[in-house]
Amino acid sequence: MKTLPLDQLRLADHLRPGDVVGWPQGPGEPPALTRALIAQREDLRGCALLFGLTASDTLQPALGEYFRFHALNGAGGSRRVSAMAEIHPCHVGTLPMLFRSGALRVDAMLIQVARLADGRYSLGVIADFTAAMIGQARVVIALLNPALPPLDGDAIVDADDIDVLVEQDDRIFEMPDPEPSALDMKVAEQVANLIPDRATIQLGIGTLPVAVAKALVHHRGLGVHSGVVSDLLVELAERGALTNAHKGIDAGATVTGGLFGTRRLRDFAVHGGAISMRSADYTHSIEVAARLSRFHTINSAVEIDLSGQVNSEVAGGRYLGAVGGQVDFVRAGLASPGGRSILAFTAATPDGRHSRIVASLDGRPVTTARSDVDVIVTEYGAAHLRGCGLRERARRLIAIAHPDHRDALKHAFERGAA
Repeated sequence: MKTLPLDQLRLADHLRPGDVVGWPQGPGEPPALTRALIAQREDLRGCALLFGLTASDTLQPALGEYFRFHALNGAGGSRRVSAMAEIHPCHVGTLPMLFRSGALRVDAMLIQVARLADGRYSLGVIADFTAAMIGQARVVIALLNPALPPLDGDAIVDADDIDVLVEQDDRIFEMPDPEPSALDMKVAEQVANLIPDRATIQLGIGTLPVAVAKALVHHRGLGVHSGVVSDLLVELAERGALTNAHKGIDAGATVTGGLFGTRRLRDFAVHGGAISMRSADYTHSIEVAARLSRFHTINSAVEIDLSGQVNSEVAGGRYLGAVGGQVDFVRAGLASPGGRSILAFTAATPDGRHSRIVASLDGRPVTTARSDVDVIVTEYGAAHLRGCGLRERARRLIAIAHPDHRDALKHAFERGAA
């Protein structure tokens, strides 16, 4: 391992023309290293950048003059360049295998780590598929960041896996929870009504998961098994809703692949939060889900058609979402004894002009197949679709659509069914 002060890092000494350069998602991104990448872009022309969800302003369209873009996710800051990117529509649960096999390529990894007492290092806030990326990369450049929580599990990096250790910087990209609207809370209340006490839940990030967490604070005995968690986890614990005592496996611990929050969440993880950092081939595994008790997975979508096909990727012709872990968790909820899969969203766009329950996806992506959907929730109720025929599905979905759009949906379905 070579050690350098930050001001002496010259990335061109370690990267080759045509390299694919990646970094972890969300707060796992090392700010000082990605800023060095951008500052030194003139020396790195021809490289490609591989990214998932970003919480920073690193990615800008002007960088297209210097780099090619490869996107696993179009959310957050990644939206700025998703129209210019090569999109890789992959299930999160398959990403470790895709990187290990070389089906997805990464030549250089930029990571941030905290030093542990035993000589190893911790990624702190991220596990997901980062270890698989590190294992495939030819060169790993690590920024020493003492502000990271020293968590273990699948967040551990051996010293032998680091080629260049850069000292040091304590910045972390913060991801505060958004404030849900009154309409979001109406949807969340419908979701909370479907979840029993002592259930194990999966929540993502964004306005709706925050709203659902707020609606669950009076539940008791909940457990969490999730791809990522945010500050809402702390609120559930502080309000007495979260105990992790009845999960069936991993009792007493929140299992997650990423801490997508703020210092509040990081401090909670260090001081008694009992958080187990695990890779995506554990957090998103159907086999693991089948051992969880009453696993209720909660995700969102851009739109759903009257047969139950779900688009969670494209809106207004722009790639804004991802395949991500949605299908993994939809199937996981159904694999768990007593579990459910819930897809929840507001019935119409914020301006009310467009229904999010549509007659047809009309060529837009099918992220989740109609054969996988279980329960669809809007502020107008819940449509239980599992086992339903196509006509009954349409009837149930129209019943929870926004009232201003129901007649148009009925007419469109009747024309298509004639």
